Amino acid sequence: MRANGDQLAQIASPIEAGIIRPVIDRIFPFEATNEAMGYVGTGRSKGKAVVKIR
Repeated sequence: MRANGDQLAQIASPIEAGIIRPVIDRIFPFEATNEAMGYVGTGRSKGKAVVKIR
């Protein structure tokens, strides 16, 4: 894979318009990154696990 700004813009457009809605299972603070990785590794997440940086 290679980063491509045009492709990212095409993907972002329907997300911002609310056409595509990502499923977020849990949000972890940055300090709990190891816990987030462990959670994803269990295979029990029903969506994306997000690590919040700010």
